[in-house]
Amino acid sequence: MKTNLQIEGMSCEACVRFVAMALQSIDGVDRAMVDLNSKRAEVEGDNYRVEDLIEAVEEEGYSAKVEA
Repeated sequence: MKTNLQIEGMSCEACVRFVAMALQSIDGVDRAMVDLNSKRAEVEGDNYRVEDLIEAVEEEGYSAKVEA
């Protein structure tokens, strides 16, 4: 399973680390790559809920939505 998210509110590499750690903390996530320039996150794994990804990002103070 692969999900691409658009992340809003990141302004530095520390933000990238916070978002990546939040995404990787979700059960079922194997890998989360976060890019500051494109403001995107690519998540790979099995049996995770997209809603949980978005909630984890929002708990860190950023907003996220699934890319169409």
